[in-house]
Amino acid sequence: MLPYKTLIQLNRASNVSLYVQLCNGFINLITSGTLKPGDALPSSRVLSTLIGVNRNTVKLAYEDLTIQGWAESLERKGVFVPSKLPEVSRHKAAGIAADPPQRTGSFLWSNPFEGQQENANFQKSILTIDDGFPDVRLTPVDLLMREYRSISKKIYGKNFLKYGYPKGAESLRKALCRYLADTRGLALHPENILITKGSQMGIYLATQLLLSPRDKIAVGLSNYRSADKIFTYSGASLVRIPVDRFGMDIDVLEDILKWETIRAVYIIPHHHFPTTVTMSIDRRLKLLKLAAEYRFAIIEDDYDFDFHYNNKPYIPLASIDNNFNVIYIGSITKTFAPALRIGFLIAEPKFTDACSSLRQLIDKQGDSLLEEAFSSLYDNGEMERHFRKSIKIYQQRRNLFCDILRTDFKDIISFEIPEGGLAVWSPFEKSINLKELSQRALKKGLAIGDGSFYDNEVHKPNGLRLGFASLDESQITRSLELLRNII
Repeated sequence: MLPYKTLIQLNRASNVSLYVQLCNGFINLITSGTLKPGDALPSSRVLSTLIGVNRNTVKLAYEDLTIQGWAESLERKGVFVPSKLPEVSRHKAAGIAADPPQRTGSFLWSNPFEGQQENANFQKSILTIDDGFPDVRLTPVDLLMREYRSISKKIYGKNFLKYGYPKGAESLRKALCRYLADTRGLALHPENILITKGSQMGIYLATQLLLSPRDKIAVGLSNYRSADKIFTYSGASLVRIPVDRFGMDIDVLEDILKWETIRAVYIIPHHHFPTTVTMSIDRRLKLLKLAAEYRFAIIEDDYDFDFHYNNKPYIPLASIDNNFNVIYIGSITKTFAPALRIGFLIAEPKFTDACSSLRQLIDKQGDSLLEEAFSSLYDNGEMERHFRKSIKIYQQRRNLFCDILRTDFKDIISFEIPEGGLAVWSPFEKSINLKELSQRALKKGLAIGDGSFYDNEVHKPNGLRLGFASLDESQITRSLELLRNII
């Protein structure tokens, strides 16, 4: 007889009934090959004594096994594993402690993400210099949840628990039309807008419709790595264009267009990632002219337009695009709270319709109640009040952060004070190994990147985006002092 007392472990503190646990234990023994077709199970009297349970518990487990087809009761003989079950190859018996097996499926599949690192978890309570996140402590989440609860309690609010329009809540799209017209000069209709779960989804959807294998897309020499991965995953090739203090060098792009077919250009004209530079007006206008001439799309990623400190921001390319070449992508939650995933994609209605159809293949729609709650915050002015309050605080933090960098890191970091955004692009002195620095910092209680996110196949800047917005003044002082001491 098998050592059932060892093989079947029952947890008496569990909410799962003992007979269900016992039933599942026998199923594991059968599927692992420990019990084979035709094998006899111990009598209820014997098993109840072996594992220390009531005999009725064993009888209930055997009845359940029989109903499910894992056992059969033969009159005057006992309970058996059905002989008609296919025999399973013997694996290590369940219940015996072992390291988690390193297994691969027997089916064939491709893994284009081999070796790819997961995003860092910023929800841990540790002093962190991130790469430019808002301070969630400033977020009026109580007001958002108040609107959420208020809508859900109303009779009409119950309708938002049903499937809705896949382009997103009409109220939020209308609110965005008004807000974007006031702040960015965008003349829109709700049908121009698709609500997404952040700008990342918008980039992915646009890419899938724009690019095919072997197509070419122009991107910055330094660029947002997650966007690069989306483009290469589509099978497209990246054409790297230099980025200087005036943004992407459009003259270089023009020269390439004379002999290379480019399907799309991806730009971050405000607070370019990672360098934080802003594209000049003359380059914006020339890019629009080239797009009309060579018939390529412009994916304009304007992820944190709302945060400017020294002057009024340039209006987006989408606002001055008369030929409808621009796909405009933005994020609400990047400037509100990263975990609340809402962004938007703006283009001609036929394009947003197609993006919506593609999105439905993996995600029927967004969170209707959350979208309705955000629309209320736009309509009652809370979003603008939040931005105005945050901008004042972030500007003070930027100034303090840059003052400390200028005095304590002048021999280590070269930087320009950013006119907007939530981070400082900080190339480090070449002798500093950022991976070692990151590891040493973590041991001292400071989480900071290792610079690898900003590397690509042709460019390794040995720099970090140092986010100042999510740290208050005391945390800024403490984190930079700790970083200086580690260096």
